[in-house]
Amino acid sequence: MSEISLIGKKIGMTREFYKSGQLVPVTVLKMEKARVIQIIDEEKRGYKAVQLGYGKIKNSKLTKAMKGYFAKKNTEAKKKLKEYRVKNLENYKEGNEFGLEIFKDIKFVDTKSRTIGKGFAGAMKRHNFGGLRASHGVSISHRSHGSTGQRQDPGKVFKGKKMAGHMGDKLRTMQNIEIIKTDLENELLYLKGSIPGSKNSEVIVKGSVKNIQKMTIEEKIKAAEQAKKTPDKKKK
Repeated sequence: MSEISLIGKKIGMTREFYKSGQLVPVTVLKMEKARVIQIIDEEKRGYKAVQLGYGKIKNSKLTKAMKGYFAKKNTEAKKKLKEYRVKNLENYKEGNEFGLEIFKDIKFVDTKSRTIGKGFAGAMKRHNFGGLRASHGVSISHRSHGSTGQRQDPGKVFKGKKMAGHMGDKLRTMQNIEIIKTDLENELLYLKGSIPGSKNSEVIVKGSVKNIQKMTIEEKIKAAEQAKKTPDKKKK
């Protein structure tokens, strides 16, 4: 079920303690259930896919077309619709709902969210420039980025030149983030470390694309405990 993803809301950060005394910082996400709105056959579009709906929305906020669409599908209106290509359509039926249980056997996930917007930032903050000298004839331009172009040839500023400008508010994907624990009752997902975005920001969570062989924290602790129990071979 790692083909599809869930959308969650970033609540904030806390920490988890293990029996060994190890402390792990975690990000807490409040996950939403996804409902199958439409199943797309290969005959219709040339590929197999499922359309999922997320979040609640008032009917007054919908366009006439979307009201008609949800009425036709005989389902409550959803705020967001997303389409995912899948290998088998047998696992999905219109009206089915998926929650945190899809991550039951998954240890690592990928997340996608927007970074915190910083507004218009200078070159020192945005690109970690050193700035100009603080004395010896430098006037007013201590934090400026210096020259940006050349002389007559080529006589222009190249595209992508690092300059002052809008910073943050960009989509970022974080890969191979470990699931520390899941709270099915409260629909909470605890992920190791930090995730881009401010509190209450939207986070898309999906099973990791890469085939990860690394051990989880629990597996490392168990391995360490087992290593202590096994007696060392006596040196001859």
